[in-house]
Amino acid sequence: MRYDFDEAVQRKGTASSKWDGLKDRYGVEDAIPMWVADMDFKSPPEVVEALKRRAEHGVFGYTVRPASYLAAIADWQRTRHGWRVEPEWICHAPGVVPAIGFLIDALTEPGDRVVVQPPVYYPFYRLLQQRDRQIVHNPLRLRDGRYEMDYDDLERRLRDGARMLILCSPHNPVGRVWTEPELRRLGELCQHYGVLVVADEIHGDLVYAPHVHTPYASLGEAFKLHSVTCVAPSKTFNLAGLHTASVIIPDPEVRRRYLDAIGRAAVGSANVFGIAATEAAYREGGPWLDALLAYLEGNLDLLQSFVAERMPELVVHRPEGTYLAWVDCRGLGIADPQALQAFWLTEARVAFDQGYIFGPGGEGFVRINVGCPRAQLVECLERMASAVERRRAGRG
Repeated sequence: MRYDFDEAVQRKGTASSKWDGLKDRYGVEDAIPMWVADMDFKSPPEVVEALKRRAEHGVFGYTVRPASYLAAIADWQRTRHGWRVEPEWICHAPGVVPAIGFLIDALTEPGDRVVVQPPVYYPFYRLLQQRDRQIVHNPLRLRDGRYEMDYDDLERRLRDGARMLILCSPHNPVGRVWTEPELRRLGELCQHYGVLVVADEIHGDLVYAPHVHTPYASLGEAFKLHSVTCVAPSKTFNLAGLHTASVIIPDPEVRRRYLDAIGRAAVGSANVFGIAATEAAYREGGPWLDALLAYLEGNLDLLQSFVAERMPELVVHRPEGTYLAWVDCRGLGIADPQALQAFWLTEARVAFDQGYIFGPGGEGFVRINVGCPRAQLVECLERMASAVERRRAGRG
């Protein structure tokens, strides 16, 4: 089947955070939104049909997670990533971000030290600050144009008494797909110092060959029992609005503590449409995902070549995974982060997530979501190039 990723879907007026939330977030309404990580593509037709069938039933009462749903999640991990997951390990969450919040509540105490690896997905900071945990930075190192973990610094942070490490794998925003040796080295350090790894693997399906996503917990028994893995179909199949995610917890005691936390918050009930969509996506969405990845690679090719030709002041860090490009704008000579955001908004009328919100090391960068029809990306790039050319002329 051919999937039409070039179709321009009108999202304005659909209560879209990405499009209808522009005014509240950025103060403008006419910018092209290339910020939040959802795509401007329709979900797989098999998912749409499954939702139609469920809607036609007409009764939308309280919902359990059927065995077929749990089996679909486990089967996807096994066939797509080579990780054998037992259905009883799979716990419900209304999203990966809420799941990480519940895990922090369940497995740490106020004042505990939690390690993150910036520049990294910015909601991690909010979750920790709201719970009075100490944020410990283990910054990634940019070496020869590629981000790496700093293991010497990590060991120092772990030795100082950290309780948890939040692993972003694949990494958002820098786009690294961590290799098995990299994950093993991190895991061995965490195990040595008794630090639990919470692996956010929501982008694990969005990986470009020859890179391969390795689920952290698949590396062996010790890795499995000293970790929790958060997954969801939301990024892969554009289903974020259905608020359905899974927390995979092999250790029974850790699982009990997580279930107690979501029970106290009364969020254990599943979304009736999320169940239907997830099962259809994992059972039937593979061909669509393969086609999507090919299309996204085309968008990334376009981004790289366009920037190299028209905006050499910028440097694109091409992602190994995710549909989020990390772009170094420091060559523009705009030192103030707020001024950089204002430049793209006012001069180019494009809205990006600014790098500084991802923490140390993000200053001067932007994150660009290329999960959109190619014509939209071209319009975004043309607007950017015109703004850069005007700035170049004004400085010359």
